[in-house]
Amino acid sequence: MNTTAFSPDTSREFTLSDFDFDLPPELIAQHPATERSASRLLDGTATQPVDRIFRDLPQLLAPGDLLVFNDTKVIKARLYGEKPTGGKLELLIERVLPDASPAQADSRIVAAHMKVSKKPAIGTVLHMHGGFTATLLGRWPEENGPLFRLELSDAPYALMEQHGHVPLPPYIEHNDTEQDQQRYQTVFAREPGAVAAPTAALHFDEALLSALQAKGVQLAHVTLHVGAGTFAPVKVENIAEHQMHFERYEVPAATQAAIDACHTRGGRVLAVGTTSVRALESWAKTGQMHGDTNIFITPGFQFKVVDMLITNFHLPKSTLMMLVSAFAGYEHIRSLYAHAIRERYRFFSYGDAMLLSRNR
Repeated sequence: MNTTAFSPDTSREFTLSDFDFDLPPELIAQHPATERSASRLLDGTATQPVDRIFRDLPQLLAPGDLLVFNDTKVIKARLYGEKPTGGKLELLIERVLPDASPAQADSRIVAAHMKVSKKPAIGTVLHMHGGFTATLLGRWPEENGPLFRLELSDAPYALMEQHGHVPLPPYIEHNDTEQDQQRYQTVFAREPGAVAAPTAALHFDEALLSALQAKGVQLAHVTLHVGAGTFAPVKVENIAEHQMHFERYEVPAATQAAIDACHTRGGRVLAVGTTSVRALESWAKTGQMHGDTNIFITPGFQFKVVDMLITNFHLPKSTLMMLVSAFAGYEHIRSLYAHAIRERYRFFSYGDAMLLSRNR
């Protein structure tokens, strides 16, 4: 496949307004496509966009290319309950502390977002739907932190699995269903910890993965537990003043070796989703194979690992719009989005995808 190189955007300063666009509300996908790989794919690797179907992807890749997936698993992180006064509340668990995995069932402390009319006092015992309790211990990660620290009456992962709800994004207007439990999850999810799906990977099914491997495309994985901060709006016009959220990531040694081998043989590293980009470029920037990252990728960023990107269409004025603009070129992304809107592509988490080449 021939790709076109687009010039990096280093000659101007960007503001928040530069990443705004008008999106007809009816293009916001409320439900997934009937089949995962039947979504549309906008091929943006050349000067002019090409409309394709996602299952065409093997035709666009070459033997020796490497696809890097995010294998995080979405947890049923949304919990409902009441204060002792009877006031309704909602918790969205961001992580189990101290960064516990399901195997560490002895940890009952969580950090969570709380939606409630009046914040309860420290020490308040909240009565949650399902018959368990959550005791408010304070804020996190510091005394005036944005999240709340709570102690649950039983193991958090078990409680979420039994009583929790799929944390659908705020622009999806229905309550979670059995379909969402299946389709707001990748087919290769294995590391619980995300409160939002790595949505570009939702388009892959077993048949497509088999077709890619038959083509000679290599597969690898990273883990980045997507946090609710991915939906946080940017509130400052000067984007340099925006404070990015932290997310936990890991780039395994086997994936590092696969990337080195790919580049040695002249293959291309394709990140499946912006979360994979964030994990890979955080590793490249810091040399740390795991940790917390708040990497903020805006035009002018120098990518070190990722050559191509598969991604969904993102919200106006979002940090992800800035990331894809940094990756493929600001004007090119503007043109692709205008094409997608004219051609009635479906947007956001349950929407369609596009394939991008990196700025050179």
